[in-house]
Amino acid sequence: MKIKVKGMGIYLPKRVVTGEEVDEIIGKKIGWTSNYVGVKERRYANNEETVSIMGKNAILDALKDASMSLDDLDAICYAGASVEQIIPSTACLIQRHLGLGDSGISCFDINSTCLSFLSALDNLSYLIEAGRYKNVVIIASEKASAAINPKEPESFALFGDGAVAMIIGKASENERARIINAMHRTYGDGADLCSILAGGSKIPPTTKSVTKESEDQFKFHMDGKKLLKLSFQKIPKFLEDLLGKSNLTLKDIDMVCPHQASTSAMRLIRKKLNIPEEKFMVIIEKMGNMIAASIPMAFYIAVKEGKIKRGNKVLLMGTSAGLSIGGVILEY
Repeated sequence: MKIKVKGMGIYLPKRVVTGEEVDEIIGKKIGWTSNYVGVKERRYANNEETVSIMGKNAILDALKDASMSLDDLDAICYAGASVEQIIPSTACLIQRHLGLGDSGISCFDINSTCLSFLSALDNLSYLIEAGRYKNVVIIASEKASAAINPKEPESFALFGDGAVAMIIGKASENERARIINAMHRTYGDGADLCSILAGGSKIPPTTKSVTKESEDQFKFHMDGKKLLKLSFQKIPKFLEDLLGKSNLTLKDIDMVCPHQASTSAMRLIRKKLNIPEEKFMVIIEKMGNMIAASIPMAFYIAVKEGKIKRGNKVLLMGTSAGLSIGGVILEY
């Protein structure tokens, strides 16, 4: 499909949290987070830096990058897991912050946790191709710090906050930009490996359900070892099918932007798939795992650093709660 990335923007919270600060919070020896987990710093959003405010700022940055205005947008899609409130959609709240509350611009959310951005990019590309929309902005704005559990130090030490916005539209006939292929698979047997049990309709946040004894149910839980094992079983075949249906091999890919799940997971997967280190974009040391913002943030930084240029073939891929695996191959 002739889909082009027209512009990108980001917003990073002001507060930088070092590995040493995290060590003190979780009661680990100084140096544990930086050396064992591999995250030396990450950003934590303050109370004023809400998901919708961060998303708004990222959109304004993306519009500047694309030399576009708010009037050029005809859809706003929030693609993330850190919804600001149950209803209305987070995209609706972002629209209002942009001063577009009376514009009628279509707003909706897509949530497939860490793969939300890829799900949005995949599905919205068809709507643009069909002429339903002209220019869509996808926002992955995440506030992981609101739900991580210091009682689970390995996952607590991983996460960071921030937002990325991408404006996509139809490429002109003389441009090479396109979505080559995309794939998404889910294996629900892994649903319990990565979850927040409470806060939905099963365990709603009531005075009876929210107690000191039950508060962990409202926090993020991950069984990292089992999740990595299941991912290892499924990813090679997934990637083989995605590349095969695209008539490509890994040698044809100029850069891989993976979900920044964890330092050890990315290292093991890169080696298992035999991807050269210079073609594998890693930003977790400075950013942490930013949930759905991880993949587009890696893409954004790679573009800004000149590691991805127009005409390059890029593989965006990762895993999410579910267990789900997703990938998009595009020509930038």
